Amino acid sequence: MRRVRYEVNGGPEVLFVEETPAPEPGTGELLVRTEAIGISLPTVRKVREGNGPGVLGGEVAGTVAAVGEGVTGFAPGDRVTGICFSHSYAELALVHQAFASHVPDRAGAADAIALVRSGLVARGAYEAGRPAPGDSVLVTAAASAVGTLALQYAKAGGASRVVAAVSSAGKADFVRAMGADEVVLYADDTWGEPVDVVLDGVGGDLLGPAVRALAPGGRLVAFSSGGGTVDAFELLVRSASVIGFQMAAIARNQPELYARWLGELWELHREGVLRTSVHAEIPLAEAARAHEIVESRRNLGKVVLVP
Repeated sequence: MRRVRYEVNGGPEVLFVEETPAPEPGTGELLVRTEAIGISLPTVRKVREGNGPGVLGGEVAGTVAAVGEGVTGFAPGDRVTGICFSHSYAELALVHQAFASHVPDRAGAADAIALVRSGLVARGAYEAGRPAPGDSVLVTAAASAVGTLALQYAKAGGASRVVAAVSSAGKADFVRAMGADEVVLYADDTWGEPVDVVLDGVGGDLLGPAVRALAPGGRLVAFSSGGGTVDAFELLVRSASVIGFQMAAIARNQPELYARWLGELWELHREGVLRTSVHAEIPLAEAARAHEIVESRRNLGKVVLVP
């Protein structure tokens, strides 16, 4: 089978395609013949900043080719999506059953990639912010797959004002179409009227303006891999708080909640409350081009590799 990996860190140019034997599913694992593979900013950062050689894990969707010992609820031929912690940029990928879910017949593989992981992260981050009906919500990385779904969750949850923070004015029409009432740019001196909740999917240097965008008693939910430092004085003068959120912790420690959120996610998608956006479907062999799109923040929605 074909798969993509990288040898040294430094950027998209270090990705290459290799031929390798198909993996064997271990205990509790599904072997998935991939139809779509999601590109995420954390994975792009791993290639840029990490130390090679390395594997490229992430989201996959496709058909179960084989199952390992102890697997229940899945069988060869099932359409699934899930998180692969080994080689996901591949024609065949391993997914543990705890991180896999069925894909309805009506849904395409690319839509499943754009919806499931991103939707679960958006839902979890939104819930972590403890929003109340009538609260105002600001979302950074609002044009990303997670960001677009977070905008929609905020709108559906009764937010009085939903603000999208993006890197360029060219994304304004897109995020408004996905539910934003207002649009601000990262480079703006201020991000408008303060908000009750900030959902931050960027981190780094944006944490400062994100905290300053909070109203008194506001909450910032940090869920990105970008790191960064928060000024405690800025929290003090606003009586504000910062909350960290990681979806993997929910999947591992609260499987019943994870399953409930997943079921609700597909139902909201079926009802049209949540809409996905796939920026591009790019051949597996052109993974470097897909990384470049995400790293340059040109994507409007999810970038997907197609084997």
